[in-house]
Amino acid sequence: MTSTRPEPGAPAPVAASGSAPASAAAPGSTSVPGPAPAPASGPGGGQVLALASAVTFLAFLDATVVNIAFPDLRRAFPEVSLARLTWVVSAYAVLFAALLAAAGRLADTLGRRALFLGSILAFTLTSLAASAAPTAELLILARALQGAAAAGMIPAALGLVLAHTPPARRAAALGAWSAAGGLAAAVGPSIGGLLVEWWDWRAIFLINVPLGLAVGWAAARILPKEPRTGRRLPDPVGTTALAFGIGGVVAGLSQGTEWGWTDPTVLVLVIGGTLAGTLALRRSRSHPAPAVDRDLWRDPLFARANIGALLFGVAMYAWLLMGPSYLVERWDYSVLQAGVGVTPGAVLAMAGSLFVGRRVPNRLHWAAVTVGSLLFAANALLLWGWVGESTSYARIFLPAALLGGLGIGAVLTALSTTASAGLPPQRFAAGTGLLMTARQLGGALGVAGTAALLTGGDPGEHWHGIFLLIALSALAAAVAGASMRISGPRKPTRPGG
Repeated sequence: MTSTRPEPGAPAPVAASGSAPASAAAPGSTSVPGPAPAPASGPGGGQVLALASAVTFLAFLDATVVNIAFPDLRRAFPEVSLARLTWVVSAYAVLFAALLAAAGRLADTLGRRALFLGSILAFTLTSLAASAAPTAELLILARALQGAAAAGMIPAALGLVLAHTPPARRAAALGAWSAAGGLAAAVGPSIGGLLVEWWDWRAIFLINVPLGLAVGWAAARILPKEPRTGRRLPDPVGTTALAFGIGGVVAGLSQGTEWGWTDPTVLVLVIGGTLAGTLALRRSRSHPAPAVDRDLWRDPLFARANIGALLFGVAMYAWLLMGPSYLVERWDYSVLQAGVGVTPGAVLAMAGSLFVGRRVPNRLHWAAVTVGSLLFAANALLLWGWVGESTSYARIFLPAALLGGLGIGAVLTALSTTASAGLPPQRFAAGTGLLMTARQLGGALGVAGTAALLTGGDPGEHWHGIFLLIALSALAAAVAGASMRISGPRKPTRPGG
């Protein structure tokens, strides 16, 4: 029985005028604002999509490109322990995850253009600071601030895409936007390797400076100014608690295996983070300007899309961490060979994103989540079955990586479309922030589970356990995707304060 949920309607083209839709309901209203006509003088959806895709490429490139430069970092800072140096990678990921939800809320309050431009400027300056850092401690600080800036760029970027894209083309735009992240994954290892070989680790941060300035200049010229939304800033206590909560849990899960799960610091991070997150959710239940738009989860498809993002994040981030490592440690590939080896899967992820966005009807996106997750599970099961039997790239790893890449592209695009389908225009960025936070939390769980399986025991059993974890998580995401096929009219999501 097919769903009768509405096709994702385009946001009131805050698009051309940058203004909130005239029909936006007042806080507490139960009506859902309809799309407002887009003034002819506004920027085209293609221009906004290009800007959003550019900053998404930069944000996700910097989430992965540092891995390839890690050996060079160890040579540059020989006196720094390995545990501390890993925070050059972790600091970015933790702040990125911690601030996504808050940034989405701010984008819908302050204006998406303002947060977009401010975050690009901050990302550019922190990239410059990272490239010039004289000590590991300052580099870690710069990376943390860079992750915070990236967290502001993503929900603002996707909110702008949704607001400037006509209803009929929104799914295709989301596919192209998702493909930008896939492109970053595809070229990241190669770009990082070339920059480190050409200069050193500083080049991977310095390259962001001219790119960030160019995108910021174009955005300032193209995006129209937005009038004040009239909405209150989110609860500062709840927002701070939410950021500390998510950041603490992600940091604790990321470091638990290395520091020990009974280490006092890990316990404080995980337990304290859980309590802080609970406080933020409790305050959001009654606060007039909540840190978390809890009522977004009243929409069944939005809630199920968040569950799907959490479960698929476990599988995807575990795979992104272990795919190249498997080629290096199990098959004795060089780092550059491993980077090239995983590229076909990343390229197919882009193709999957574009195909689902352009060719799959919105009413069938639940099926895209289900099928994509099953493909990703098949990728892991193929490697699980052959982990100790063969080192044939063409026979084993390549077909598995192609299945996995296609699955990633299909799932991420379909989840974004499903989550945004019932949101009123003034809440696109907040919804995006919550969806991305769910995926990042899942990613932290996946990385923690992978790290735990890598410790102790027979090396061959490590890989069996990791690929089985990936497969089971992807299968759970497939079940979540199937649950998105609901019947009956979709309840409107109430505009929040």
